[in-house]
Amino acid sequence: MEFDLAFVWAILIAVAILLYVVLDGFDLGVGILFPLFNEREDRDVMMNTIAPVWDGNETWLILGGGGLFAAFPLAYATLLPAFYAPIIAMLLGLIFRGVAFEYCSKASDENRHWWEWSFAAGSTVAAFCQGIMLGAFIQGIEVTGRNYSGGWFDWFTPFSATVGLAVVAAYALLGACWLIMKTEGELQHDLYRVATPIATIVFGFVGLVSLWTPFLDTDIAERWFSWPNIAFVAPVPILVLGCWAALFTSIKARHEYYPFLSTLGLFILSYIGFAISMFPYIVPRHFTIWQAANPPESLSFLLYGTVALLPVILGYTAYVYWVFRGKVTKHDGYH
Repeated sequence: MEFDLAFVWAILIAVAILLYVVLDGFDLGVGILFPLFNEREDRDVMMNTIAPVWDGNETWLILGGGGLFAAFPLAYATLLPAFYAPIIAMLLGLIFRGVAFEYCSKASDENRHWWEWSFAAGSTVAAFCQGIMLGAFIQGIEVTGRNYSGGWFDWFTPFSATVGLAVVAAYALLGACWLIMKTEGELQHDLYRVATPIATIVFGFVGLVSLWTPFLDTDIAERWFSWPNIAFVAPVPILVLGCWAALFTSIKARHEYYPFLSTLGLFILSYIGFAISMFPYIVPRHFTIWQAANPPESLSFLLYGTVALLPVILGYTAYVYWVFRGKVTKHDGYH
């Protein structure tokens, strides 16, 4: 039986992007939450929870972008010009927060607050730009022939801006739930306190974006509401509501792990809903994954290297999270 290599590569890239969103999402969320906590010791603990993992999390962003370039060059060449501005802003935000992360622990007391605010700003800008690109991608871009034909600012619309704000809030929620799992004492109590209103805001954004999305394109509406598609789509919102119930209940009951797991479930289900809305297009309403893919010989050659490299990446990622499991305290670090 012959493998559909284009489909395999689409799955690999989709999984890489999902892993990036989940793993880098919570450490961006920690930065977004920084302005809500004024005590230096609290901010130190928050940064220490992500210190061993934050730069490794971005490996998946590189894998997703590099995989798109290698396996689907037509999609890469079409999408990149459409999103030049938000991509540049996102990368600058990630670079700026990386520099600020290192300087926070080394800066003098009078200058430290500038780096802390830079860390928060870089995290927020990166998250907002990712949401902007997601919203613009769902909405679609102008393509003539095989080239992007839209304007420099076509990516900025009311819908994409709303999705951008939704992603910022969602990352903040994921970061809060991560910190609940990794901290204790007064800081953990404060995180429970802020998690509920953030979860409520995210719930509102999810509802708004979900109601708005079918009106963007008749193809999306047909995928969601026509038979038999609705039979496959219907379980997603039902499971999403279940995750929301589990999230609010676990926060109220002061569970440590369930809020993070429930939020992960929300991210994964939202991603599945996004995939259902877009498949099989890799450039919405223009190019499918098969139309944009490299020849099978190239995809096969690239797959050999990926199969060899991917277990290494997964292995060291799992090992790092295992080594640095447990709580982070103000005086003892991990224990």
